[in-house]
Amino acid sequence: MARPLPDILKIQWPPAADRPPADTEAALDRAVGILRAGGLVAIPTETVYGLAADALDADAVAGIFRAKGRPATNPLIVHVSDVPMARGLAGSWPAAADAIAARLWPGPVTVVVPRGPSIPDIVTAGGPTVALRCPDHRLARRLIEKVGRPLAAPSANRSEAVSPTTAAHVLTSLGSRIDLILDGGPCGHGIESTVVECTADPPRILRPGPMSRRHLEEVVGGPVVWPEGVAADASETPLRSPGLHAKHYAPRTPLDMPADPAAHVAGLLDSGARVGWMTRAADGMQVRRLAGARELVIVPMPDAPADYARLLYATLHALDQRELARIVVDPVPDTEEWRALRDRLARAVTRPPPGSPGAPT
Repeated sequence: MARPLPDILKIQWPPAADRPPADTEAALDRAVGILRAGGLVAIPTETVYGLAADALDADAVAGIFRAKGRPATNPLIVHVSDVPMARGLAGSWPAAADAIAARLWPGPVTVVVPRGPSIPDIVTAGGPTVALRCPDHRLARRLIEKVGRPLAAPSANRSEAVSPTTAAHVLTSLGSRIDLILDGGPCGHGIESTVVECTADPPRILRPGPMSRRHLEEVVGGPVVWPEGVAADASETPLRSPGLHAKHYAPRTPLDMPADPAAHVAGLLDSGARVGWMTRAADGMQVRRLAGARELVIVPMPDAPADYARLLYATLHALDQRELARIVVDPVPDTEEWRALRDRLARAVTRPPPGSPGAPT
């Protein structure tokens, strides 16, 4: 017998209110019951929606891996309500983690620290470290406080697919594989947290995100590095951070990021393909020249990286519903402030099968 689709419960917390409304508290209480029983609940955060389970219950965490189709070598981020909860899960608390947590939590930055004995192996993929984050989302923290335990919560989507930034994205991707969706509206940042390995000296960024390296260096009072080998691909097993696989964040529709997007779009249109084009030059001459093509969907994208990040996944989800043959994305600048977006897009690009024309050798 097929499982029913999960309920979607609206939750809100007006900024001026000391406590959430009664219907939101009731929705959170229902989520608490599911989580304490070992179930799965999709929750909003300021980055993307997470698929939450009790991080200290190995069987519940195994449900995350099954629902997502996630490789067992890919560790999970554990979400906490405050710094004391995080420190209680760590085997030790490095100075860099202390500085980041003190000044940047709650926020879109994850620290990787030595794991404590309460963390199940499945959470860390058997590795010696654990990734911890305190989300800058009052309702997510309220839920963790009500459960009274940390929550493992990777993005609430099938493995390697585009991360969800709305409750509707979660439902489309996971459907009846989960027990409940808490709908807190669109996510504020739109891409996953920055992950910093704090066991290294100097600390190193394992996954770029909304928190810049420059800001992190100001906080820790010294250099923060980003080794190219780690940033480029998964080079360790088990991985020390999520988001390191070469293919990740990918829509179902094949995605290209060519050096000359206008010429690439023109060639695809000439072949009869229906194309979606995400461009930051929608008013440019090359785009206007192609804009009348019936088989072309043009999506103007913002020039500011924070605005671009907020729209990236939502745009990919929307284009995935348009029955396109190809999505084409303009290359984004090779600068520090765009680095997280370059990382996400590079991993979303379609790679030809081995042995086919254009495949790596």
